[in-house]
Formats: sequence, C-alpha cells, structure tokens
Amino acid sequence: MSSSGLASRLYRGEAGLEIVPKRRLWFSISGVLVLLAVLSIVLQGFSLGIEFKGGNEFQVPTSVGTMQRAEEVVEAALAKQTTDDGPAEVVSSQRVGDATYLFRTSPLNQQQADEVRADIAEAFGIPVDEVSDNRVSAAWGSQVTERALIGLLIFVALVTAYLVIRFEARMAAAAVAGLLLNLVLTAGVYSAIGFEVTPSTIVGFLTILGFALYDTVVVFDKIQENTRGITGGTTQTYAEASNLALNQTLMRSINTSVVALLPVGGLLFIGAGLLGAGTLKDLGLVLFVGMAAAFFSSIFLATPLLVTLKEQEPRIKSHTQRVLARRAGGGRDGATRRQAGRRAGAATEAAAEEAPAADAAADTEQAALAAAAPAAPRVGARPSGGKRSGSGGGRGGRAGGNRSGKRR
Repeated sequence: MSSSGLASRLYRGEAGLEIVPKRRLWFSISGVLVLLAVLSIVLQGFSLGIEFKGGNEFQVPTSVGTMQRAEEVVEAALAKQTTDDGPAEVVSSQRVGDATYLFRTSPLNQQQADEVRADIAEAFGIPVDEVSDNRVSAAWGSQVTERALIGLLIFVALVTAYLVIRFEARMAAAAVAGLLLNLVLTAGVYSAIGFEVTPSTIVGFLTILGFALYDTVVVFDKIQENTRGITGGTTQTYAEASNLALNQTLMRSINTSVVALLPVGGLLFIGAGLLGAGTLKDLGLVLFVGMAAAFFSSIFLATPLLVTLKEQEPRIKSHTQRVLARRAGGGRDGATRRQAGRRAGAATEAAAEEAPAADAAADTEQAALAAAAPAAPRVGARPSGGKRSGSGGGRGGRAGGNRSGKRR
C-alpha cells in the first residue's frame, strides 16, 4: 500500500477530512433522517409484541410438518373464535430451536384457548398435551415499558452529570443530542421494517446508548486535548482543532464500529435469517441499526454541534476573529515582502549589468594617464637635458685648457 493512501493517512490522522467545516451538510442530513424516522413512527407505528398488547401463544412440535402447514392449521382453528376486535388471527409465527413452532395470536379467554388447542391437535393427529398454550397479559408489557423509560431517564441524567464533570456543559449537550438522534433513527428503522417490539428490543435500545456514549467520549477527549489553552495562541481556531481531533480518532471509531457490527450482523443475518432463530432478530436488529447510527451521530453530529455551541462563547468567538485577522494581516505582509524582494532583485541585476561598463571606463582612463605621464628614469642612468650639456661643456673646457697648457 502506498504511504500516501487514504487508509495509511487515516491511521496517522493525516487524512485531512473536512468534517467540521461541512457541518451544515451533516446537520441537513441528520434533519432529513430524523424527519423520515418520525414520519415512519407516526404513519406506520410499531408492531407491538404480545408482551405489550396481550394475547396467547401456542407452541406446536415441528414433527407435524412445515411451518407453513402448521400456520395454516392454526389459522383455521382461530377462524372459529371471535374476540372484541373481530375474528381471532395469528399475529406472528416463528421457529424456536429445532423442535418447536411458536404462534402468537389475538387475546383469547381460557375456553377459546382450549378449543383452539383441541382443534390443532385433532388436525395434526397428535395428543392435546403436545400443543401448549400460554396467556400473556398486556399489563406485563406496560410494566416493562414503564421501567424501561425510568431506566432511560436515569441513564441520561447520569450521563449528563458525568459529561459536565468530566468535560463541560456544552459537550454534555452535544453528546445527549447524539444519543437522542441515535434513539430516533433506530426507532424509525424498527418501525419501517415492521419487526415486533419485544422486551429484547428495549434491552437493545439501552445497550446501544452505552456504545454511542463510548464513541462520543473518545472523540471529545481528543478535542479537549487539542484545544487545551488554544485561546493563548493565534495559529488555530477551535473548529480547526476539533476537526483535527476527528481525523485523529476517525480510524479508531471505524475499527470499533466494524468490530462491534460484525458479530451483531452475524447474529441478525445468520442466526435469525438463515438458522431461523426468531427470538434473536429483535435484539439483533436494534443492536445493528443502533451501532451504525451511533457511529454517524458521534462523528457527524455530536462534534459539529459542539463546535457550533462553543463558537457562541465570547472567548472562543474573539479568539477565532484574532486568528482570522492575523492570517489576513500575514498575507498582506507576505505580499509586501515578496514585492520588496522582487525590487531588490531587479536592482541587483541592473547593478550587475552596469558593472562591466564602469570597469571598462576606468581602464581607459588609467591608460590615458599613463601615456601622458613621463617615463621614470632607470637606476644608474645619466640625467638628460641641459644638465647633461652643461656638465659636458665644463668637462670639455677643462680638457681643452689642459691640452693648451701642455702645448705651451
């Protein structure tokens, strides 16, 4: 793999993905997803399990044949019974393990349930004891829902208190917003697919909240590290430091999500889909969707929302203005320095071009002066001019006088 590849840069935290600068895009996407989820919940609603609306469960051994054949027999037996909401019907059917078919039906009284059991046993030619019946009251589901809501409120309160103490109030608000988005998206997908809401679904909802919180805390911890004392300098804004923290923790978030989604996906698609373990699909779906939504909310909503909230602080706002003003001023100074450098370079080139001409003129002047000046006498040479004739005349007179005296 190339050292400049995306995966390599992600591992080093050098991908430079602009997540925070594009926060308006992520806010728009989140808003559209929430709108779709709410519309699904309002228009289609949830398919409540027998634990929440009450009803009966009939268990039939798999030795009677295929599940489709067993469901047809149960529906024929229920068609003879009438409830307050109309004819009794099969609400859901699934295979439990290798030995049992489970059918959930409309609420029946004890006499109706006994008649249905007898009709099913007669149709399959098996003893009545091999067909079991259980009645589930809606009150039990109401108690589960009430306790789940209380647990959710306590969880959110404790999470908020922890984040305020560990980080700050704005980080707590952004993290809770991410948790709420996680819940809404998971509920919307659950409503759109039409899976039954069971106690396992409630447990799954509480589980994904913890996973979403973990990923958000990891990112916020890195943001706090990058932004510690940031207002004391003028090199980086709060948004830029937060975006850097996201890039530095993005690969860790991806690895955590993939490692968590693989076994949950196996639970959902292999366990519930291929092996027919129907009791696992409720838990598997809510975990799979919730963990995927947790990754999205922690990266693309919680952090951009935190930056938006922090930029409302006067201290952060003034720091951002200082950084931007310094960059703008530095750009003008740099242009001025570049212009001065170009001028100095032009002057140097002009001086270099004029230097040969000046040297040639100086050489010409020196040659002219040398030609005009008399030559210097050599060492030991006789003086020239009048001095040479005068001295010669004297010597000649003396010589002539000597010669005349000798003649006399």
